[in-house]
Amino acid sequence: MTIPAEADIAELAALLNGAQKVTILAGRGCRTAHAELVTLAGVLQAPIVHALGGKEFVEYDNPYDVGMTGLIGFASGYDAMMACDVLLMLGTDFPYRRFYPEKAKVAQIDLIPENLGRRTAIDIGLVGDVGATLAALIPRVKTGRDGSFLKSAIENYAESRKGLDDLAGGTPGSGVIHPQHVARVLSEQAADDAVFACDVGTPTVWAARYLKMNGRRRLIGSFNHGSMANALPQAIGVQAAYPERQVVTLSGDGGLAMLMGELLTVRQLGLPVKIIVFNNGTLGFVEMEMKAAGLVETGVALDNPDFAAMARAIGIHGVRVTDPGDVEAGIRDVLAHPGPALLDAVTARTELSMPPKITLEQMKGFTLYMAKAIISGRGDEVVELGKTNVGLLKRLF
Repeated sequence: MTIPAEADIAELAALLNGAQKVTILAGRGCRTAHAELVTLAGVLQAPIVHALGGKEFVEYDNPYDVGMTGLIGFASGYDAMMACDVLLMLGTDFPYRRFYPEKAKVAQIDLIPENLGRRTAIDIGLVGDVGATLAALIPRVKTGRDGSFLKSAIENYAESRKGLDDLAGGTPGSGVIHPQHVARVLSEQAADDAVFACDVGTPTVWAARYLKMNGRRRLIGSFNHGSMANALPQAIGVQAAYPERQVVTLSGDGGLAMLMGELLTVRQLGLPVKIIVFNNGTLGFVEMEMKAAGLVETGVALDNPDFAAMARAIGIHGVRVTDPGDVEAGIRDVLAHPGPALLDAVTARTELSMPPKITLEQMKGFTLYMAKAIISGRGDEVVELGKTNVGLLKRLF
């Protein structure tokens, strides 16, 4: 077990003891350090922001967790990072530099030496196993800290969480399925030890925001490389290795289409993978980036087939839902099926997955996009965007 030198641990303890507002950013390096992480946060009265790679190991049974930051996070995680005077990074190589605080001191503990200081300037860097290092650090950290910063961060998280949950519903008969609704219901109905594999882009956003972890569930994806079409192949591998566990994909329509032949692999091997397709007819994350840059989306539209009918044609149980009133029954049907099964959820194309902090440039870009869309005769898209995201826009403005 790798542990930093005593002098280095003492230096870090001195930094933490002299700080008023400490925020912890925890990643996948905390996989075996849950107990130590929660204990340290309690002593420091520090909110914990989790990176995507740390979601499954950090957020469960954790009264100090305040969500995520970054492009797929939400406001409470961003605010906790920006408001601290010391940021303690634990087992994470969080890559998005514009989401780091500009004035706080930064300390980092990581087992991989080259990760230290790679994303942002650090004041202290320790090479060590996170759990063992925290166990050595905790006795040196002073107790009795004012909890006002933590209290404020937790209240902010509750507000952010409520805002997200308010978006994760639907009106039966409306014909508009919000992808958040699908992800929330999936989380509620999936097994306690389910393994989720999510495609990159918006399926990762919905997985990060709505799948609840409990210490037994797993969440895998192409989080480092951002490779498309990863969910189904990963699910096939997991299901083959763990035939008794429930394995579920959150597949984008573009991702599934890229490796659609793997459906034949699922059928051939008889693997009971459950495939949830977010069928919004576009490469959604790319479309969002174009709009934020002020561009009218080009080359992202997908002319999709009925994925459920295709699944049935090759011997896979297929269910298609087009209305919010059918989401719960459709997911229940697919998860309960004893063999491979696919849910084709036809979701709203114009759903916005907003980052926690909207920059002035993004606001200008989005305004420019709407002007260009109207001028080019695509004003109906702007109207549809407003209708689909009315709840989100009310919260923002």
